Amino acid sequence: MRDRVAELEAGRRDAAEVGGARAAQAQKAKGKLTVRERLGLLFDEGSFTEIETFRRHRAQGFGLENRRPPTDGVVTGWGLVEGRRVFAYAHDFRVFGGSLGEAHAAKIHKIMDLAATAGAPLVGLCDGAGARIQEGVTALAGYGGIFQRNVRNSGVIPQISVMLGPCAGGAAYSPSLTDFVFMVSETAQMFITGPDVVEEVTGEAITHEELGGARVHAEGSGVAGAVYGDEAECLADVRYLLTMLPSDNTRFPPELPTADPPDRACPALLDLVPSDAKSSYDVRAVVEEIVDDGEVFEIHEAWGANVVCAFARFGGRVAGVVANQPAVMAGVLDIAAAEKAARFVQFCDAFNIPLVTLVDVPGFLPGVDQEHGGIIRHGAKLLYAYCNATVPRVQLVLRKAYGGAYIVMDSRSIGADVSLAWPTNEIAVMGAEAAVNVVYRREIAASDDPERERRERVEHYRGELMGPYYAAERGLVDEVIDPSDTRRRIIDALDMLHDKYVSRPRRKHGNQPQ
Repeated sequence: MRDRVAELEAGRRDAAEVGGARAAQAQKAKGKLTVRERLGLLFDEGSFTEIETFRRHRAQGFGLENRRPPTDGVVTGWGLVEGRRVFAYAHDFRVFGGSLGEAHAAKIHKIMDLAATAGAPLVGLCDGAGARIQEGVTALAGYGGIFQRNVRNSGVIPQISVMLGPCAGGAAYSPSLTDFVFMVSETAQMFITGPDVVEEVTGEAITHEELGGARVHAEGSGVAGAVYGDEAECLADVRYLLTMLPSDNTRFPPELPTADPPDRACPALLDLVPSDAKSSYDVRAVVEEIVDDGEVFEIHEAWGANVVCAFARFGGRVAGVVANQPAVMAGVLDIAAAEKAARFVQFCDAFNIPLVTLVDVPGFLPGVDQEHGGIIRHGAKLLYAYCNATVPRVQLVLRKAYGGAYIVMDSRSIGADVSLAWPTNEIAVMGAEAAVNVVYRREIAASDDPERERRERVEHYRGELMGPYYAAERGLVDEVIDPSDTRRRIIDALDMLHDKYVSRPRRKHGNQPQ
């Protein structure tokens, strides 16, 4: 028995050192960690349990029968993150470039199924060369099994993809089907067709980084929710995000004790937000002021930056915050912002995370590009997401809230449970100046002093239809509050709504805007 145990331990060492020192050095030379170093950073120390360590492929041809290393290029298992169970698979670029074959895929299928069965989050550490060409269609079928499980587990367990190397071709679709994508600068790239194919087909010469680097997906495509300078920083934030999420859709996110009093006054808000609706400010300062200890985890910071989507805690409980950002494009809603917020709202609703919406929006962005780009259907995604959400929903109108943009930012009319407003709120079809130019165009043109006539009409319109209590008088705002009381009022509303239950009509699923 001792001999067999010694043989077992030797086999485990071989699996851990697969590829040898040269392969490890090559990985380090690219600025990347080895697969087990990555898992060590993701999980609590000593908590990772590996399965299928000795799995090998059984493919024939192209010399594969003579190369059958253990693990087959992917390490799978589970462990603890801040004491909570999390499952993971991690590509090992040292083995077949981390490419996916039949055995490799079977390991990932198994760990995905186990995560769903156990009701725990799944993290994929991606660093692979795509389908293993030597295994042909079998490798492609392996990806199909992963995609199917991504979709089946969507809204059931949190799924996080961490891009630490290349991800090309069909392989890129799995991360895009998960809830969050993290990328490391310089080393991670994602694209469907590589630079060589792009140049051959279109004549465009482009590098891997320019085509599918982290910055491209963080700022341009919106695929990456967060980008980091190194793997340690990235994996630390993955751990932090996991502390904000429930294990599955039947549970609530973990509550944490806080020394930040729920009834803490926020007098700083009186100076953070200018009363002039045309003046800019950073809404993130408002969010940091009202949440526990000022701690916020923002998603997609660089994409659709005219709206802020973030996780934070109120009185120890996690909530999703959606806020218009006046510091970027005056906080106007456009295609990217609507898509970003809609997906965030949808995720929060799937995983029992209450929503707090801070409104300061002048409307939807006008323009030919926006209209032709489909702002109608993209804006409808945000409307659909809010209307469909059954979690507790609290809306706070800070200043301006105009037109259709006011409606889709979780207004009372589409189902917000509690709607609050500051005394600086202006809720209307459009701004006073624009409204007067439409309604009183002829009167202004006929006046002896058009400019004075316009000013008087603007003041009259603002006083009649845009006063801070106009919406409250009609029940579309539940209460106008002192900004200093914002934190206390939001936490009080969320506490009241904690056991909210909504029964929906029986249906297979809705047909949301695409």
